[in-house]
Amino acid sequence: MNKFIRLSCILSLYVIAYVNTTAQTVPSPSAIKGRLTTGDALKTSEVIIQLLQAQHKKLVKIEYPNAKGEFVFDNIPAGRYVIVTQGMAFTKYESAPFDHSGGTDLGIITLSAASTNLKETSVTAVKPFVQQQYDKTVLNVASSVTAAGSTALEVLEKAPGITIDQNDNIAMRGRQGVLFMIDGKLVPMTGQDLANLLRGMAANQIERIELITNPSAKYDASGNAGIIDIRMKKGRANGTNGNASLSIGQGVYPKLNPSLNINHKTGKLNLFGSYNYLYRQDMNDLTIYRDFYNAQKEITGSNNYDNYFRYGFHNHNLRAGADYNINSRIVLGLVANGIFTRGNVASNSQAESLNGQQQRTGYFTTLGDNNPKRNNSSFNFNYKHTLDTTGTELTADLDYARFNSNELQNYHTDYYDADHAPNRPAYKLFGDLSGNLSIKSFKADYTQLIKPIGFKMEAGIKSSWVESDNDVQFFDRSNGTDVLDVGKSNRFIYKENINAAYLNGSRKWQKLSLQLGLRVENTNAKGNQVTNKENFDRNYTQFFPSGYVGYAFSDKHDLGLSLSRRINRPSYRQLNPFKVFLDPLTSSAGNPFLNPEITYSFELTYTLLQRYTAKAAYSRTTDNILMVLSPDTEPNSVLQTGRNLAVFNYYSMNFGIPVSVGKWLSSSNNLLVYYGEYKGNLVNTDLNVSRVTFNLNSNNTITLNPNTSLEIIGSYQSRAYYGFLDLQDYWSVNVGAQRQLWNKKASVKLSINDIFFTNRTDADTRLTGYGEHFIQYRDTRVATLTFTYKFGKMQGAAPRRRTGGAEDEKRRAG
Repeated sequence: MNKFIRLSCILSLYVIAYVNTTAQTVPSPSAIKGRLTTGDALKTSEVIIQLLQAQHKKLVKIEYPNAKGEFVFDNIPAGRYVIVTQGMAFTKYESAPFDHSGGTDLGIITLSAASTNLKETSVTAVKPFVQQQYDKTVLNVASSVTAAGSTALEVLEKAPGITIDQNDNIAMRGRQGVLFMIDGKLVPMTGQDLANLLRGMAANQIERIELITNPSAKYDASGNAGIIDIRMKKGRANGTNGNASLSIGQGVYPKLNPSLNINHKTGKLNLFGSYNYLYRQDMNDLTIYRDFYNAQKEITGSNNYDNYFRYGFHNHNLRAGADYNINSRIVLGLVANGIFTRGNVASNSQAESLNGQQQRTGYFTTLGDNNPKRNNSSFNFNYKHTLDTTGTELTADLDYARFNSNELQNYHTDYYDADHAPNRPAYKLFGDLSGNLSIKSFKADYTQLIKPIGFKMEAGIKSSWVESDNDVQFFDRSNGTDVLDVGKSNRFIYKENINAAYLNGSRKWQKLSLQLGLRVENTNAKGNQVTNKENFDRNYTQFFPSGYVGYAFSDKHDLGLSLSRRINRPSYRQLNPFKVFLDPLTSSAGNPFLNPEITYSFELTYTLLQRYTAKAAYSRTTDNILMVLSPDTEPNSVLQTGRNLAVFNYYSMNFGIPVSVGKWLSSSNNLLVYYGEYKGNLVNTDLNVSRVTFNLNSNNTITLNPNTSLEIIGSYQSRAYYGFLDLQDYWSVNVGAQRQLWNKKASVKLSINDIFFTNRTDADTRLTGYGEHFIQYRDTRVATLTFTYKFGKMQGAAPRRRTGGAEDEKRRAG
């Protein structure tokens, strides 16, 4: 999409916005109107005005006043109503009941300023760690005790329906292909790259994590299993304030995490920044048992592995930004992020070789010393123009991100016979791996509420450009000199451009809600394997419809149905065909012939008492991408690569059951039951497997007194299939305690994650000519002590409203 087209779209959105703004200035004959005023200089623009039925106090409509304090409720049927106002800077106002038959003018309503005494106006309610909503599950990380001192990856492991396999692939509700975002911005990583990024992100920087299962057309069409959006903390209170914290953890190895968050808001300017240092040592204890078979299914050879990996990471995470209010309607924002990681991975592997009679023929040991470095930086410039008080707004974002990685690898392998005597020369391999990934993107979104018909429109455009350059060189040092290993070395350049546009429309009647959307994406991708001079070029345009219909039978019963079509494109690493050395008998490689996955999803949601939820879902994925281990060209060697499976059918039921006992117990419980069915033929093996699997997650907060609370989180995952992989069940329990100090300006938290050390992976793989069983343990049982101190004055001013007047429809419609 060229610059002229983008500029024309933006100008067109502006014209539409102003035309409709002008057209909506005259209230309808059935309107209720009035004007707010105060006795001082306080502004009324942050006040929420609610129109309620007088008899049952049922909410009819919500509005916001304009800059003059004027408000209008349009197209209100005759009846008896009351007006209620809410605003942090003002005391609550509730009118006397009044009759409305058409053209009601409530006149001037005078609001009284609220006391700014922090102790009197402080909010003591704590959000539960897990909240179920119509279209998503929200993890309130900031309010969790056991999240203190953890990483983002560890928090996700506790989330209902989230599983992470031995290769760091993240699945949501039993399905892989999850799209990751940070503050609404795409993270173009998968597998170990993504896991390493999340390991370097401390939980105390995160406000919440949103698990979006059926996104609307406003979101990128990528991510056929849904979207995980990590929302970072950002202070908005007046004055200078912030918090500092220090976490010290001990598992098998130590962990350390100091951090500082600061915010300064004065007048039209809001400045915020944070620095987080994370030092962690971790381990991975992995045993693998491999068998190779002939056509008669007789064992021809075996390998038994005993692998131990020790990780050490120093991570510096910096974030800074500013919001500037040009006036009450226009806001400019700038955010910069930097994540800088230095690590060391020491590995010790021993593999025993056996013949067809299961007699030991020899073994080898491989010592590895790898030193990864990651420098990731991103910049975002954003613009928001609120065109009127009904929710009409125009937003725009410019983004640039760069991910640089460098890694030096040293492997030393010694070979021995069955009597422990060396039987061949040592093999020494040195690898110099470097890669760069850059992302440029522009997007603009327009939202408008057409009040006469109660219709909300959302439209937008987006273009992104991704370019990656990976240069991998391996040298054989066995003879004391560096000899380039052309079989393991390669340079791969990948370029991708995606242009998208979407249109959403929604309307809410008294009981019925409807939303329909359509997104179109044009993809242009080129891959160039420099060493082997192999190229591929792909260009395609696809349409992605989505929709939602909801019906409120009463205040107690609510039913909704959502549907969408989504795509999951293979990553540049999955397309890169060169082999990566893991050990002398194990390697991984990309597949340039991978097709993108296409998924059709349906989800039915029932809500009882606006509290309990039940969701039934079905999805069908074609060309499902699976990571498959299979025999390689060398005897008793295996290759891990991505392959397309014909069909994956997925059925699920999800139940959200919150429980409260007085003021002392708050429990959020989630039960997921799903049935995954894999069908197709890969590596000469017919795959037709299915199994009913369930996942239970229970998060419990016990309030002993206003200053002391306990947290207990338990989870259980039953046996499950992932393609050829047969995963055994596992469970874990996390406990924590928190004590507020010094008038709640400080807190001390103590938590123990995976207290019984049961969070392990135990799995089998079976296909033609090959079988494998592995058990993996990681450093999951960790005790963490965290001290947090809040500083600065909280002056009680309301935060800038960042949503439109029909945000509830947006939330329900997805």
